[in-house]
Amino acid sequence: MKLLSDNGVVMNHKKIIRIMKKYHLFAKIRKVNPYRMIMKKTLEHRIFNNLLDRQFHQEIPLKTFCTDITYLPYNNHQMAYLSVMKDIATGEVMGWNLSQHIDMDIVIKTIEQMKNHPIFKAISFQDVLIHSDQGVHYTHPQYVKVLKELGIVQSMSRKGNCIDNAPIESFFGHMKDDMDYKQCKTFHELYSLTTEYMCYYNNERYQWDLKKMTPVGYRNHLLLVTA
Repeated sequence: MKLLSDNGVVMNHKKIIRIMKKYHLFAKIRKVNPYRMIMKKTLEHRIFNNLLDRQFHQEIPLKTFCTDITYLPYNNHQMAYLSVMKDIATGEVMGWNLSQHIDMDIVIKTIEQMKNHPIFKAISFQDVLIHSDQGVHYTHPQYVKVLKELGIVQSMSRKGNCIDNAPIESFFGHMKDDMDYKQCKTFHELYSLTTEYMCYYNNERYQWDLKKMTPVGYRNHLLLVTA
């Protein structure tokens, strides 16, 4: 358009693209998000209603969960991805997965770890609610199918509204303040540090909002109260 308007030169846009490729010229702005494009092209992706509706005060443990993925940069320019499943009532991390890749396995393995938690051997997943954002992982047919087979109900934040998933955002904020993850030199070192933190958070980190108990302690307390 500029060539035509300013110089009177008519040039096909395909020729411009060929010239750009030849001289390795790339636009720095408006880079296409591959995950957003996948979601747009895959009509099977499903969006679910916001059933949680910011009802963050839950008194029944093991019934209402929130989940999300965050980035953990380490060793200067390397990146890891952390998926977490958190019980909103108790604050307990029920499942997590740290990966060097942000494919579907990161969320599927988080569900599997949660499913294999000893506490769920005697408790059904029926009518359990899991809240997430509208990210491509959580709308993917594979993820939807896994939850449906377990009898789990899906809830999703409104588009572009991170406050709808505030409990998990708060957890990630505290975790990144507590963990010196950027100093890790290898993925193995980061994984070990994350494992230690999850154990510490669930079993040793006392919280005012949990009646000065740890997440595991508060979970056991609520189970006794609601028994």
